[in-house]
Amino acid sequence: MQVSTRAAQFEATVESRESVSDHLVRLVLGGLDEWPSTGVPDEWVAIVVPGQFQSRYYTVRDFRDGRLTLDVVVHDQGLVTEWAMRDCVGDMVAVSEPKASFDPPPDAEWLMLVGDLTAMPAISRIVESHPHLPVRVWAEVPDDLTGYLPDGAEVTWLAPPAAGQSALAAVVEGIEWPEGPGYFWMAGESAQMRAIRKHLMRVVGMASSHYDVMGYWRATAGRQPRAVDPGPIWRAGKAAGKSDDEIWAAYDAAREVGDG
Repeated sequence: MQVSTRAAQFEATVESRESVSDHLVRLVLGGLDEWPSTGVPDEWVAIVVPGQFQSRYYTVRDFRDGRLTLDVVVHDQGLVTEWAMRDCVGDMVAVSEPKASFDPPPDAEWLMLVGDLTAMPAISRIVESHPHLPVRVWAEVPDDLTGYLPDGAEVTWLAPPAAGQSALAAVVEGIEWPEGPGYFWMAGESAQMRAIRKHLMRVVGMASSHYDVMGYWRATAGRQPRAVDPGPIWRAGKAAGKSDDEIWAAYDAAREVGDG
């Protein structure tokens, strides 16, 4: 069922929830027979969970038979984390249309994939969808994810330097690049991604058509409390029969007051 909000969204029901590791929860969302998957292995969606109207983005681990599988990285706090850490089976969520960026050139003879825990779902799908190419993976994760990635790739497992931190830029700077044309894909902490883009352009001299580097999250010295909690505003707006646009306007106005 398509629902009308600020952008094209689809209603889904949480059919199952399981812990993949200490920091990864797998959710299977059903009822998405008309959801228009791109088929691109790093596609991502925005989801809105009960009690909130802000969205958060997640890469897709799997989609088939109207069921969308998301592997959600959980933290100490967060809009989706607080919801995903409890028993959410049976809850209704809103799912956006997907977007994607993975686009290797036709002449690619190899794939090199680098990412932290947030990138693992996309890396898994990429490995699955390209069995004909040699694939090399560097995975920076805090958990033991033995068996998470499909067979067919050479994998180097790395530990993060500290909780909420990443050192993948240094890893990429030490890579020995294969001969011939290929494709490099990477996702993770935004500052690390910026450093890697500069390295690929200025040091490696790789053509932009042969790599894709995306920032999925941003490291901070510490998590800052939200100046305005959107939950109460959303619930009050719905109780008053307000439209989503009216609730967004009320939230924006509250933030302006909080910032003043």
